[in-house]
Amino acid sequence: MKISVKVPATTANLGPGFDCLGMALPIYNTITIEETVLPGTGVEINVLNDDSTNDDLLMEHIPMDENSIIYKAVELLYNSIGQTPSELKITVQSQIPIAKGLGSSASVIVGGLIAANELLGHPADEVALLSIATEVEGHPDNVTPAIVGGLVLTSLEDDGRVVYRKLEWPEEWSITVCVPDYELLTDISRSVLPKEVAREDAVFNAKRLAMFVQAVNTKDDELMRLALQDRLHQPYRMKLVPGLDSIIENLKHEENVLGCVLSGAGPSIVIISKKNDIEKIKTIVKNTWEAQNVKVNIMTLPIEKNGAQIINHE
Repeated sequence: MKISVKVPATTANLGPGFDCLGMALPIYNTITIEETVLPGTGVEINVLNDDSTNDDLLMEHIPMDENSIIYKAVELLYNSIGQTPSELKITVQSQIPIAKGLGSSASVIVGGLIAANELLGHPADEVALLSIATEVEGHPDNVTPAIVGGLVLTSLEDDGRVVYRKLEWPEEWSITVCVPDYELLTDISRSVLPKEVAREDAVFNAKRLAMFVQAVNTKDDELMRLALQDRLHQPYRMKLVPGLDSIIENLKHEENVLGCVLSGAGPSIVIISKKNDIEKIKTIVKNTWEAQNVKVNIMTLPIEKNGAQIINHE
């Protein structure tokens, strides 16, 4: 049997929602799991990508053996029903940029889990899949929208459950994703964060996250401008993303721009704006980064309302 699953990219945090806000985007990885008939072959993991550089990055960051996060996710699912994965061929068709803050690791975890669950006859429900995916990924803000789609507020509870609620993103607001031509590993981006923060910073983010939810629900432009501020992660990560401070400064006076935030751990950024002057916004970002010898791929994307989808079942 062979199962293929298409999984969307995700952007997490969105300013104040550190480790709890995530949004699915229409860039996809496709993960295929096939049961092989040759005994003793074990797990085989392959990467298919038009960009050979991306292949190298994927193989560097996601080991192609039993140490792979894909295999770990699949193994946890099998173990949860008292089984061990035997001969499996896993293929990753990668379109989501690697080490760019767009949920590439979450996508392969989710794709592997859903494909394996299909192979096994659906022993795991959504609750179990979210729990296993979060155990492998470490936090639920990327894996949850990768599974369910949309804009999602998530919480990992003490008992291992992931509680989430979807928010309806206003169609009046555009999402522009800017992907620079350098990578930033999540481990490095997390290493610069303090273990403790000042109470006033925690209170500041609590207020901003509440503003974010209200702004989304009421389509309030002015409230969203305030809501997209953060004191828990972006100030510390700024030095790892050359040019971000200049981009924020250069966009500050554009009346249609509601905010500019890091996508996940970076280095990609997300600009939220009204639908006017998108080309001007792109030009500002492109020129600012090019002045620092950084090339950038800029995409204005709709939110992906669907999560992971099974696209082939043989």
